[in-house]
Amino acid sequence: MDPSPSFESALEADMKTLAAEIHRTQEMKDKKNAEGLDVLKEAIRAFPQLDHEGSGGNGVPVAPAVAAAQSGSPLPAYAQNAPAEIKLEIEYLLDVAFRKGIGAALSESAKSPYFVQDAFHDALAGRLYPELQKRGVLK
Repeated sequence: MDPSPSFESALEADMKTLAAEIHRTQEMKDKKNAEGLDVLKEAIRAFPQLDHEGSGGNGVPVAPAVAAAQSGSPLPAYAQNAPAEIKLEIEYLLDVAFRKGIGAALSESAKSPYFVQDAFHDALAGRLYPELQKRGVLK
């Protein structure tokens, strides 16, 4: 399958890793009914362990997923009114994810406050979800 033009080669490999983690998560007995953004966010949180480059869980609380597509912004709705510096940091992390890969962005986000990390995870899930749906990985 040819990668979409908007996805860099590093991100394309990350998408395959995420797809495998999504399938694994959905096959777990207690996660049979899990789907959509929740499964994607869980796969993103597990990504450092999958990639063997990250440091593992960092205690970031799970925030409710909010579709940002309605506002045209890549940020989740709860981050729309954040200070400009916070918004720029989240957008920077998204840029790192799409240019250097998810692992690099997650490593970079570990230096940020929990709010930024959580908003970044939600924003990344919101951006990747339509592509994973198109590929048949998520419903």
